[in-house]
Amino acid sequence: MDQLKTSDSCPDPPPLLERQLRRRSSVVSRLKSKVKHGVHCSMSKVRSTLTGFFPVVRWLPKYKFKEYVGGDVMSGLIVGIILVPQAIAYCLLAGVDPIYGLYTSFYANIIYFLMGTSRHVSVGIFSLMSLMVGQVVDREVFLAGFDTSEDSISRLDVLNGSLDVNVTTKTIELFGLEFEKESYAILVAATLTCLAGIYQVLMAVFRLGFVSVYLSSPMLDGFATGASFTILTVQAKYLLGLKIPRHQGPAVVLVTWFNIFANIHKTNFCDLVTSAICISVLVAGKELQDRYKDRLKIPLPTELVVVAVATLGSHFGDLNGKYSSSISGHIPTGFIPPRAPSIDIVPQVALDAIPLAVISFAFTVSLSEMMAKKHCYTVRPNQEMLAIGLCNIIPSFFHCFTASAALAKTMVKDSTGCQTQVSSLISALVVLLVLLFFAPFFYALQKCVLACIIIVSLRGALRKFKDVPAMWRASREDTVVWLVSMAGTVLISVELGLLVGIVFSMSVVIYKTQNPKVSLLGRACDSDLYEDVDEYKDLLPPARVCVLRYQAPLYYANKDAFLKALYRRVGVEPFLELTRRRKQQKKAKLSPKNANGDQNAGEVVLGLIRGELDFHTVVLDCSAVPFVDSAGAAALKTAVKEYGDIGVGVFLASCNTSVIDALRNGGFFGESDRRMSQLLFHTVHGAVERAVAGEAARGEGKTATSEA
Repeated sequence: MDQLKTSDSCPDPPPLLERQLRRRSSVVSRLKSKVKHGVHCSMSKVRSTLTGFFPVVRWLPKYKFKEYVGGDVMSGLIVGIILVPQAIAYCLLAGVDPIYGLYTSFYANIIYFLMGTSRHVSVGIFSLMSLMVGQVVDREVFLAGFDTSEDSISRLDVLNGSLDVNVTTKTIELFGLEFEKESYAILVAATLTCLAGIYQVLMAVFRLGFVSVYLSSPMLDGFATGASFTILTVQAKYLLGLKIPRHQGPAVVLVTWFNIFANIHKTNFCDLVTSAICISVLVAGKELQDRYKDRLKIPLPTELVVVAVATLGSHFGDLNGKYSSSISGHIPTGFIPPRAPSIDIVPQVALDAIPLAVISFAFTVSLSEMMAKKHCYTVRPNQEMLAIGLCNIIPSFFHCFTASAALAKTMVKDSTGCQTQVSSLISALVVLLVLLFFAPFFYALQKCVLACIIIVSLRGALRKFKDVPAMWRASREDTVVWLVSMAGTVLISVELGLLVGIVFSMSVVIYKTQNPKVSLLGRACDSDLYEDVDEYKDLLPPARVCVLRYQAPLYYANKDAFLKALYRRVGVEPFLELTRRRKQQKKAKLSPKNANGDQNAGEVVLGLIRGELDFHTVVLDCSAVPFVDSAGAAALKTAVKEYGDIGVGVFLASCNTSVIDALRNGGFFGESDRRMSQLLFHTVHGAVERAVAGEAARGEGKTATSEA
């Protein structure tokens, strides 16, 4: 204490740094500048806009042919082959003819090749999108007066000569035109798709792609694992050859497995044996690929070999005729003239297009982010939204329905060595060849073979279950987010599981801000460093000064939690302490000494009461407080006032400029900021020295007064 300067008054506080004047331009000038920049045209800006709108212009000239072409061609061929039978099933879900699924896959792959920023995502038909489209199509077809219960015969099959029968089709006049059931169904689907694409483009224009930042990595991993398990469940019935209708709605996994076990006695042993052989070959090929991937220049064509051999075996062995094995069946071929979506249908499907747009975007961005994280590159969410929007708008003029990124085919692309979106172009060419020439060759391909390829491709995502213990040791919060996202996707549904994961991961962040850590700090030797006494050794708290660090933003949602944490860590709640002192005062006035006329007795008791506290100042280290709102500033003002009522000072240290500005705007430092130099300090050590010196000065003043 000899080194401290003492006087009758407190020493002058250290000077505050002088803030620079920030001159902000007016709103009008900023708007003029943006408009000028927007209308300004130059070759560099044209080039930047072109490469931004069409990312293929940027990466295709740098394509490493020898390094990439093997994986791209192989993955493109496999995905293209998988697209063919999937188009049949998914078009049945969508309520349209199978050929429209091939159209959708063909156009979506080409457009995403030109505009997508992800190297691995496969865009095209997707079961969830098909189901949502089918619900709207069935409703509109029924409202139009068509009979939705009858087994419709495709007009395209008749035109292609696949059916040698006389078919009388029912037509209904709508909007001044004659429509058949099939033509009206695809018109509704195309109009719905066009609207969904327009919504997605508007979202991209208004820069709403930033929502992808809320898709955390644990949430994405949990969602991918849960969706993979859902896909495995949906494909499991094909492995056994069971003809179980697909359950639509919540609890898909539970209901599907219940139906599988309920119908297990109907297993087709031909499909079961084929599935066992195919899975064994595919897994063996994957293991060899993983073990010798450094020596192999191109991926092993295991999937292609399995598809070729299985197709030949099914055809020459007549597995469908002899054993009733489920096969892909006939696929119509050829193109039909384009047609614009109907404006008259827009009012009827405008609301239905909103969830389609949102879910399609969410799937595309989440898969893009997941694959980018896995392969260490970046994607642009707004460009992804624009790309998927145009993948819906343009194909809607060519009799297509809603497209989205598909998890299963994306996993297949990744597992078969995909390097760039050239694989999507290869897939589009495969679909084109099927549309024009090769459809009959896939007639005998068993569906269980395709299910095997999809299931084996998911093994990487399903292996995430083994990483849960290590994940728990690394971060319990991230593990809980992963488990909730995975469980929500499996137990509820894929689309709701994604929503549950997003909401829960954001809730975890909010929970952390509402339950932050408040650390008691101590001084390291004779240095100016103050750190958490619970985390570091040999730290000494300053004498009668309580130094705390609050590690969270201070805003309306956690202001009460802040005050409670402060009271708990300090060990003194001002209101209770003040109430206790008032009771002591009342007892002091009624004491026998006071009754006999001892006027100084109450003052002596009050002096003893004040001396019971182990500290005279609380220093708040605000270095870990990123921002403070008006409610947070009011909470700090409350803390200063309440502790001041019991004779304890509260100082703030290491505040950033945004926090200081928020406190000034909230009147924390009084009129004209007259108390700023008394309450605000640049460092914790400066605040502690000020507190110690001030208390010493007050003690000397009291001593001088008593001696006088």
